[in-house]
Amino acid sequence: MNTHAANGYATRQAADTLRFERLLPGPIERVWAYLTEPEKRRLWLADGPMHLAPGGTVDLIFRNGELGGDEPPPERFACHSGEIHNKGVMIACERNRLLRFSWEAGSPSESDVTFELAPRGERVLLTVTHRRLATRSTLLGVAGGWHSHLALLEAELEQVERPAFWPLVARYRDEYEQRLPE
Repeated sequence: MNTHAANGYATRQAADTLRFERLLPGPIERVWAYLTEPEKRRLWLADGPMHLAPGGTVDLIFRNGELGGDEPPPERFACHSGEIHNKGVMIACERNRLLRFSWEAGSPSESDVTFELAPRGERVLLTVTHRRLATRSTLLGVAGGWHSHLALLEAELEQVERPAFWPLVARYRDEYEQRLPE
């Protein structure tokens, strides 16, 4: 199943797999740094160490409350505003090209995420693929979450004002409810 959307919405690669594409300002080394360096990654996703070799540990430390600006989280997302640790294991890493690791390793909802980078002139195509999303609720949460976090990454790299995080999460979660059929 492949739902194509040229406007930046996720495409569904399989019942349990979502893929996002973003064309970002380069160079590729800069985008790579925002994926792998904790102090840059925390500006759009999560802080924490990431050992860039197969078998290495990943400890993403989410502080979504810090991404929200002055906007408090909607009630349904309040549980995501504190500090959350997401443990993983590096599956593959090729500098400036590929990063793949397990997500919520060892939990019943374990999945995996792949980031791929490809040069496109002075820009960089970032492809994020999240696989093994076991339930519809997880699929919708991941879709809205990645879409929102990637909007923050794009704003950081474009050096424009960042959108308020929580309204994005609420908006995209609701939109994916309609866009991703059961």
